[in-house]
Amino acid sequence: MTAVFVTATGTDIGKTFVTRGLIGHFIACDRRVDALKPVVSGFDEREAEGSDPGLLLAALGRDTTPKEIARVAPWRFAAPLSPHIAARRENRTIDFAKLVDFSRDEIAHRADVLLIEGAGGIMVPLAGRHTVLDWMAELRLPLLLVTGSYLGTISHTLSALDVLERRALKTAAVVVSETPGSPVRLDETVESIAEFTATPVIALPRLPVATFDHPAFEKIATTL
Repeated sequence: MTAVFVTATGTDIGKTFVTRGLIGHFIACDRRVDALKPVVSGFDEREAEGSDPGLLLAALGRDTTPKEIARVAPWRFAAPLSPHIAARRENRTIDFAKLVDFSRDEIAHRADVLLIEGAGGIMVPLAGRHTVLDWMAELRLPLLLVTGSYLGTISHTLSALDVLERRALKTAAVVVSETPGSPVRLDETVESIAEFTATPVIALPRLPVATFDHPAFEKIATTL
């Protein structure tokens, strides 16, 4: 079985787009695939189909029912903020131990491919002093680090890679998701990051929303 954690250097970078693309790729390869977004903020049940969990369910070919949403994303919060702040606004907390146990149980019971999408960037707080980094360290899964091609992304990406390496986490690939309107070309960003790491760095051009047959997704899959 292949289990992978999809993380990023920040929020709204392209984690869900990458996860959806990989779902499409694995389905096309006749693999049994599932995806989870255990923690999500900015969730509005009235617009569930357009939420990250809803988009993952659509890619999986499943209906966006309350039961399916709850299965894919057990920890959902309304405010579009860091999960620990969003939870606090609802007088709730994320039980870190339960989050880890939930993730491990899902990993253990998947027969083929499981994609777990994180929340925000690698250092986003979840509860107490626990961050997404701590969550990933508990699971010890190979990581996909999604970043953008915006000005400043090279420093952000290399900093993230350094932190992940210090925690002895394996980054299978860096996926550079093209940032619209960036003054830096996508190929320049990829080449610059690749100069500083042995980790594969893969360019993902800005694609139409429904396009998931781009060769970049096959390249990403081969690193897993």
